[in-house]
Amino acid sequence: MELSARSEVLFVIASQLIGLEERYGAHNYHPLDVVIERASGAWVYDVAGRQYLDFLAAYSAVNQGHCHPAIYKAMCEQAQKVTLTSRAFRNDQLPLLYKELNELTSFEMALPMNSGAEAVETALKAARKWGEIVKGIPAGQTEIVVAENNFHGRTISIVGFSSDAQYREGFGPFPAGFSRVPFGDAQALRERITPHTCAFLVEPIQGEAGIVVPPEGYLREVAAICRENNVLLLCDEIQSGLGRTGKLFAYMHDGIRPDVVIIGKALSGGFYPISAVLASKEILGVFSPGDHGSTFGGNPLACAVARAALRVIVEESLSERSADLGEYALNRLQQMDSPNVASVRGRGLWIAIELNSSARPFCEALKELGVLCKETHDTVIRLAPPLMISREDLDWGLDRIESVLGLANGAATETLVSAHA
Repeated sequence: MELSARSEVLFVIASQLIGLEERYGAHNYHPLDVVIERASGAWVYDVAGRQYLDFLAAYSAVNQGHCHPAIYKAMCEQAQKVTLTSRAFRNDQLPLLYKELNELTSFEMALPMNSGAEAVETALKAARKWGEIVKGIPAGQTEIVVAENNFHGRTISIVGFSSDAQYREGFGPFPAGFSRVPFGDAQALRERITPHTCAFLVEPIQGEAGIVVPPEGYLREVAAICRENNVLLLCDEIQSGLGRTGKLFAYMHDGIRPDVVIIGKALSGGFYPISAVLASKEILGVFSPGDHGSTFGGNPLACAVARAALRVIVEESLSERSADLGEYALNRLQQMDSPNVASVRGRGLWIAIELNSSARPFCEALKELGVLCKETHDTVIRLAPPLMISREDLDWGLDRIESVLGLANGAATETLVSAHA
């Protein structure tokens, strides 16, 4: 088959797959129209064989890179032994994951779940029960403070305390006991705390809001306020953790230690869903058998994958790599001279380009040049490549980003497409 004819056939196949998804799938996402078939490292390939540089990394779930061979090997080896026992019985991988999490983070206990939202719900339940039985808040009267523009998942309780109208619309009524304060304003938190406040839940850097970095010293002041008031500090590190910001956890940039840390995404290496809540025995020790659980939580396949994923982060120095490459990329992008760009911010390989107009056309233009990234909150392009990306590949992607952002409204890409052909 001639190349042009083959390309036409593959284009039809991609169109058919997109049509099936649109026809039979719920429209809860607005993906770019690229149909990915396989991936390796920092690159993904569509059904036509065209390659794209991944600048999203599945929202930081594949910090280690796509299909990392060490994680793949661990998954395959475990899948041939046992994949699921439920927590009705013990398995040989869960205790080893517990031990390795303790050695890596120094938190006394862990509680594994599957998704990030499940882990957040677990932390909220732990905080409320701690508030009652340890702090002595009357039953049913615990209060949890959260930050404006937060994103912690999409369960009913979590969207109930979101400040994004779309996340809430049509899903009420919502559970009570939550209130919001401005992100980055420690004094507002101090003024909101009451004797019934058991916890403050916060992202050290807000991801979905557009990689919003709080003022210097914010988390240190927040941690002090929480200690003074016997309030738990819960840090959601699902996106920001496990190397993304240049340290193992984003809270480490402020030299603090939260009471509870919530992790997920990169804990899976992109292979099999797993999340976890890390805390002290005083906090996670409030749970008794039957208080909380999950059939798949702590299953041996997920635990084997997580153990391998953590080893890759440490052995390949991905946190340090993110710090070095992130500083380079941020400096380069901040020097762009583009009328489309309002600001560039970030930490590590987690960068936001704030535009003066909608970001979607620019993301679509970048797709045509072989770079995949995604808009958030309409005007922000979020960049989060796998942390193992090479300097050469990073430059390749940045070249194209700079080219597209110099165009009017992300259009007229024809003059640039040849660079990717």
